[in-house]
Amino acid sequence: MELLSSLLIVGIPGGASIFIIAIVALIIFGPKKLPEFGRAAGQTLREFKNATSGMMNEHDEKDKKEIEKKEQ
Repeated sequence: MELLSSLLIVGIPGGASIFIIAIVALIIFGPKKLPEFGRAAGQTLREFKNATSGMMNEHDEKDKKEIEKKEQ
């Protein structure tokens, strides 16, 4: 049990780890490239969200049609 809890603690980056990662990314990519990477990540997440919500809407419409057929 202790091993599992220690793995969970190690697996989740804390504030200091995120700060170090941000500094390293700033050094590697520079201040001009980081906003571009942020925009690209935001667009990717937006597209993924739109695609998944579209799939859910299609699934819900199919379920509604099946329920309507059963009621008739």
